[in-house]
Amino acid sequence: MELDDAYANAAHIPGAEDYPPRWQATAAAFREGLLEQGMADLDIPYGDSPRQRFDLFLPGRAPKGLLVFIHGGYWLRFDKSYWSHLGGGALSRGWAVAMPSYDLCPDVPIATITRQAARAVDAAAAMVAGPLALAGHSAGGHLAARMTEPGMLGEATAARLQRVMPISPVADLRPLLHTSMKDPLGLDEDKARAESPVLMDQRHDVPVSVWVGTEERPAFLDQAMWLSEAWGCALHIVPGLHHFDIIDALADGDSRMVTDLLGPRT
Repeated sequence: MELDDAYANAAHIPGAEDYPPRWQATAAAFREGLLEQGMADLDIPYGDSPRQRFDLFLPGRAPKGLLVFIHGGYWLRFDKSYWSHLGGGALSRGWAVAMPSYDLCPDVPIATITRQAARAVDAAAAMVAGPLALAGHSAGGHLAARMTEPGMLGEATAARLQRVMPISPVADLRPLLHTSMKDPLGLDEDKARAESPVLMDQRHDVPVSVWVGTEERPAFLDQAMWLSEAWGCALHIVPGLHHFDIIDALADGDSRMVTDLLGPRT
């Protein structure tokens, strides 16, 4: 369909096929190291289906707060096992990190995934005290943004929100109606509008910053800009980075991204 290439990330990233196995191997080694130290609790259920599970990684002391990272994959692919290492930056700052999986389209609609993400955040927040930060990448950026809608999270969880960071988000789902993903995503005009963060009428009063790389597809630069403009929030466009490596900074506790998300080191 007419916008398939516009939203095709892998086709425009050299060596794109090497990224998922590398992510998975790095994440597995990261989890194994934390398990050996007694700093990981894996596959915690937050719902009834097998994919409704999250991993919780803990620092070596009482956590300063909780970061929840929501993965992407166009709501169609991946799970929590690919991204564990991205919690390294927050852990080095003394924060706990939760990473949920969720059911995928076409088995469930995007609206159901959004509600699952909210349940995962609530469940993780019940296990770790302190401030709460949310980050999500691509479709996960959409889900992180949707968490700011009043009534999505429980009141006690929402009151703890410190920062929300959509990274390369899909903030307006209506262009996806002109891609071949429309049918597996179960989208029509009404559903796309209902799930588009740029069209949300109300949001919790929480700081939001949007991150995107200069080497991303123009459609994703547009999506980031649309969300920043619609919400009046900060937009960080990082030179030289594309859709697959923009998230690497989450593994570095001294990166600008982690500092923006969690604040200065204390």
